[in-house]
Amino acid sequence: MRNILKLVGWTALGLVLLVLGAGAGVYALSNAKLHRRYTISVQVPPVPDGAEGVARGRHLVETRGCLDCHGANLAGHVVINDPAMGVTAGPNITRGRGGLPDGFNREDWVRAIRHGVGHDGRPLVLMPAQEYAHMSDDDVGAIIAYLESVPKVDQASIPVRLGPVARALLVANKMPLAAEVIDHAHVEPAQIAPAPTADYGRYLAVGCTGCHGPNFSGGKIAAGPPDWPPARNLTPGGDLGHWTEADFIRVLRTARRPDGTELSPVMPRAFGQLDDTELRALWAYLHTLPAVPTGQR
Repeated sequence: MRNILKLVGWTALGLVLLVLGAGAGVYALSNAKLHRRYTISVQVPPVPDGAEGVARGRHLVETRGCLDCHGANLAGHVVINDPAMGVTAGPNITRGRGGLPDGFNREDWVRAIRHGVGHDGRPLVLMPAQEYAHMSDDDVGAIIAYLESVPKVDQASIPVRLGPVARALLVANKMPLAAEVIDHAHVEPAQIAPAPTADYGRYLAVGCTGCHGPNFSGGKIAAGPPDWPPARNLTPGGDLGHWTEADFIRVLRTARRPDGTELSPVMPRAFGQLDDTELRALWAYLHTLPAVPTGQR
């Protein structure tokens, strides 16, 4: 009996040491990813200096998910606060105290938007730059014009602290950093004008892939907390196969499906502020997709 207890004890100790070793390995590997330095040369697109360009930039910032992470005043916002995932928050990106660092310039804006790389060369954790890397020069220039016009807000940025599950996902490449997946030497901005066409819809729909997947079939959102619901299937094999264009626009504008049920809070309400041209373009593009079973990314 004593030998059996001793064996159980040694086995338990071995398992504990194995878990601790694995945890230490995940922490070290994730830290290496988080602290890697990128050196990237960029070209700054033309930045408009008139009210029209600033207004266009504001529309883009308000409808492309920027406020979901950076807050309504762009002074920072907690996105996830979960024991497993940790604390992730968008930083203060105004010129106020606690915001952008001294010396932050237009090249830094381009590195952040198109490459997911910060002023110090390290990867930005929350920034979905893989969805913005293709943005046209006109759109990136307008965004910069607006960001340079916003009022200063004195508010300290909340540091990002990744939890054990987030670190494991990072190491397993299930939650990759944008800076890791972008081909920085071959970022090619799109050349496209707004129009209610499938081509413009394809350009816009890149911003949906973070949750709905590269083929828009939905399913589990790897980068979210465990309690986040799966993303809906946006191909004709999902809900949209039973909707009309008017239904689609109404759903995004009201956050309610045709049957009256409310969209998940995870779905950014900012997409409801897209204009008619953008929404019609999205609808046109989504209807060019092949029907795919839900979650088959």
